[in-house]
Amino acid sequence: MVDIPDVLLSDGSRMPMLGFGVYKVDEAAAVPAVTTALEAGYRLVDTATLYRNERAVGVAVRASGLPRDAVFVTTKLWNDAHGRAAARAAFDASVDRLGLGAPDLYLIHWPSPARALYVETWRALRELRDEGRVRSVGVSNFQPDHLGRIIDDSGEAPVVNQVELHPYLQQRELRAFHAEHGIVTQAWSPLGRGAVLRDPVLGEIAAEHGVSPAQVVLRWHLDLDVAAVPKSVTPERIRANLDVFGFALTDEDHARIAALDRDERTGSHPDRVS
Repeated sequence: MVDIPDVLLSDGSRMPMLGFGVYKVDEAAAVPAVTTALEAGYRLVDTATLYRNERAVGVAVRASGLPRDAVFVTTKLWNDAHGRAAARAAFDASVDRLGLGAPDLYLIHWPSPARALYVETWRALRELRDEGRVRSVGVSNFQPDHLGRIIDDSGEAPVVNQVELHPYLQQRELRAFHAEHGIVTQAWSPLGRGAVLRDPVLGEIAAEHGVSPAQVVLRWHLDLDVAAVPKSVTPERIRANLDVFGFALTDEDHARIAALDRDERTGSHPDRVS
């Protein structure tokens, strides 16, 4: 069994550094994919209301035979549920679909600044946490100005900010802000939706270590203290993405990967998502 390192969150909870994402995995495919991931040794599953597979995630976790407290489950609030009442109702619906009791982590999926409700929504998530209905609360796709507003309003930083992060979008300024405020950086699309895997530099580094480009990129995330939730529905890739602890990147490898930063997104900029 793979021993995945975890990270201590600012609220005292612990979260695996490497997890399994199910974005764009339909319900029929999500059950076998999550089952394979849990059998391989993943202990974090990342879903969201938007993904429409929370129910399947719950089915797979319950069927795994693992104790509930052995699997860290994250889900997220979609943009149409910003605001206190809507957020609480959306949370209840996610809990019902998952069927796993209290989620381990609940995130605001996007700040949706045009709605101007993310500060109120953050207050609602903190209420849910204080009521014992969710263990930890955080955000996703928040920029420093969004984070600054909720911290100034509440006096409390989110434990996690899940953002797009990969060798072509290294988010140095945002990571520095996170470090200053005790926020764990977690990467969605850590493999750049596959685009970065064709980069010749990563191919050369992978060949030197006898591993795949995907394994190099995931090892790079962990070396930067960035948690990651890669996604796949292919059993071989699901297992390979977890097999990143048997080699070490050199300082030269890190310098070469650092030079790949292009500030290039595969997804939308958070300021433009409503």
